[in-house]
Amino acid sequence: MRGALEKLPSPHPLGETLPSVYRTDQFTQQLCASFDDVLAPVISALDNLPAYLDLGTAPEDLLPWLAHWIGLAVDRGDDPVRQRELLRSTSELHGRQGTRLGIELAISAVLGVRTEVVETGGASWSVDPNDPLPGEARPAVVVQVFPLAGQEIDEERLKEAVAALKPAHVIHRVQVVPAD
Repeated sequence: MRGALEKLPSPHPLGETLPSVYRTDQFTQQLCASFDDVLAPVISALDNLPAYLDLGTAPEDLLPWLAHWIGLAVDRGDDPVRQRELLRSTSELHGRQGTRLGIELAISAVLGVRTEVVETGGASWSVDPNDPLPGEARPAVVVQVFPLAGQEIDEERLKEAVAALKPAHVIHRVQVVPAD
């Protein structure tokens, strides 16, 4: 967790940049020192910005903020390692958003469990325009998760995640398949 640092020195003290006539003035030097105290954390944050944006070095409390930048919601109570894995997988997830594979990858990344999606849709090719359409008339998905023995799944969180990931017009159901 980041916080204020006591006595953080400024890498560029303002008092040293003044003309020589002001370098000996005590009031001016104290005023510049107070500006240095205020500006030092800003300069430090700007100097370290690449580290804040790098998933390997970003502070844990910045991970939800980084996720929000790319339209992803992470739970602040999640393990930071899991949050970093989820953020690393977003480029692949965004390209597959709303698909069967995209839902499987996202739920696996969020909950850390093997996931399978069974869908009612289908695709086929035919030269006959009167061939029946594949799949069922009413689009739906069943999301099955397979937790390891002793692993707890928050079903409410699972339902919310699936509702956010699937296409809006598709109905869904979730199943937690217990380990044998």
